[in-house]
Amino acid sequence: MSAIEVRPFRRADRDQVTALVNAHIEAVLPGVSVSVNAVMSSLERESDEYVVDPWAIERSTLVAVVADRIVATAHLVRYGSDERVSGYYRNAGAIRWLVFWPPQAEAADAITAECLKVMGDWGVELIEADGSLPSPATYGLMDCWPHVNAAYERAGFARCDDHAEIILVADVDDLPRRGEAPIQGLTLKRLVGDHATRFVTTLGDRVAGMIELQTDLTIGGTLSRLAGWGDIWELHVAEDLRRRGIATWLVGHAADWLALARVQRLLHFCVTDEESELAFALSAGWRELARVHRGWIRS
Repeated sequence: MSAIEVRPFRRADRDQVTALVNAHIEAVLPGVSVSVNAVMSSLERESDEYVVDPWAIERSTLVAVVADRIVATAHLVRYGSDERVSGYYRNAGAIRWLVFWPPQAEAADAITAECLKVMGDWGVELIEADGSLPSPATYGLMDCWPHVNAAYERAGFARCDDHAEIILVADVDDLPRRGEAPIQGLTLKRLVGDHATRFVTTLGDRVAGMIELQTDLTIGGTLSRLAGWGDIWELHVAEDLRRRGIATWLVGHAADWLALARVQRLLHFCVTDEESELAFALSAGWRELARVHRGWIRS
């Protein structure tokens, strides 16, 4: 193999780095890619991480070059140690993402070793490994990125637990449509939710259920290839009213709203131990895209 050079990112690297990032995004989200500007912006600030990102006090991006070609790249973040920073983020470092062409395992090992050297120079107390690329639904370590998982394992990272999240997708046309309320007396309101548009159903003076969904994942057009995609922030039905058709009815109202917004695909997220929620999603028209493990730590 040709000599491997690991060095800091240069602006001239932006097209090859973006190609690497997009190759990994497209393995999760069919037909989705992000622009060079979106990748460059994410190296300076992660605007969607409005809690954690302000804690970052230092960032570094590295590339591995073989025969004048960038074959691997990694983005690192160091978090502060003041009272604003909570949990294990305090004086911690993170490889926010590591991506590389699968045949280039040796280059991946070289760039990971340099990441650990940078973390050592920073003096962090804990190092986290992640895969948070600048697009929705690309975070943690995906089962469709086995080469990345293997590189982290070779570098001494291990999962804190076997908990997995499941990313699901549905064609909006395949989702149920609203009909008569499944329980007499149910009413529905559309409101501004904590994150996006929320539909709330009430029965008498109590909340029976709600669904909150985002109809535009393009961030004001910045991520243009995500036009036509939406996602569910939250779907909940009161425990004593479950299995009576309320969730299906809420999804039907959401599907009609998505159709008005010209959204064709809807993302949903479940945890592996949420068996009833996963069973409902699969029966309602969602299918699995990927499984994600978070919490990779190298102490």
